[in-house]
Amino acid sequence: MADRMASPLARVRGLGSAREGAKEWWLYRVGSVALVPLSIWWIAAVIAHTGADYATFIDWLRSPIPAILLIITNVVLFQHIAHGLQSVVEDYVHHDGAKLGAVIAIKFGCVVLAVASIFSVLRVAFGG
Repeated sequence: MADRMASPLARVRGLGSAREGAKEWWLYRVGSVALVPLSIWWIAAVIAHTGADYATFIDWLRSPIPAILLIITNVVLFQHIAHGLQSVVEDYVHHDGAKLGAVIAIKFGCVVLAVASIFSVLRVAFGG
């Protein structure tokens, strides 16, 4: 049955599934699931600190748990953004050169923003 569903060229070459892409799919899904509790935590933390002064918020962020959770949120968020934007580019940009340039720009931008956000959290957490 599976052989009948393959293209004639795939039957001749004996090729089946591309055997790739599952890792990215799982990373995207795991990131999506991880962002749900992390987003709820972040929204609850911001709401809890509404009206608090700057020093109170900084003291809270200097605690290990909030700093670690914020770093994890940033890593997962920017990985999720990069993967989602790359999927959009791959689906809707048809010129190979433009597609490659856009994907590189997306990856580079997300890495730079992730590193900057992590640096900011670490600087506040360690009193810089």
